[in-house]
Amino acid sequence: MANNSYEKPDYWSRKAFSEGYPARSVYKLKEIDEKFGMIKKNYSVLDLGAAPGSWTTFLLRSMEGSGKVVSCDLNPLSKDVKGENLVFIQGDLMQKEILDEIRSHGPYDLVVCDAAPKTTGNRVVDTARSQGLVKMAIYYAQIMLKTGGNFCVKIFQNGDQQALLKMMREIFTSAKGFKPVACRNESFETYLIGCGKK
Repeated sequence: MANNSYEKPDYWSRKAFSEGYPARSVYKLKEIDEKFGMIKKNYSVLDLGAAPGSWTTFLLRSMEGSGKVVSCDLNPLSKDVKGENLVFIQGDLMQKEILDEIRSHGPYDLVVCDAAPKTTGNRVVDTARSQGLVKMAIYYAQIMLKTGGNFCVKIFQNGDQQALLKMMREIFTSAKGFKPVACRNESFETYLIGCGKK
């Protein structure tokens, strides 16, 4: 049976390890930032579904100790993910007390979400679960972002992407899909980008 590329470290995984990131996903955010100019010094950033912490680490490094990163996940961040301007909230993003705690640190200039559902192997089920996470992230962006703020969220393709982009265009000046080079070839994930909250 042919080896799946998930079974062994690829170029991006090895690069992440050598540069001190918990996971290869960091290069997706790096490419998104390079293309859309999402991250600036002194920003207040919300990272939803942050564990193990690669995106949080990249945000902290990009802002060079300025601003603030608020990260939330059901699971803890990797022990090496730390910073004086990092606030980590462990809990369920669907719970009101977690939402209220996150709101207390806002409003935010940028909301990012690289969360993925626990996959079942059934693409229909996995895509539907991903779509649910995207809708939750859009809701957070809508209520937490400052005017002019930006947003980025992962979605499994075929998760009613066009309907979600239509929803985002009512909130943002522009909204589009983007698939970074660092996504695995066999992966059906992509990203939705919202720029300039109205």
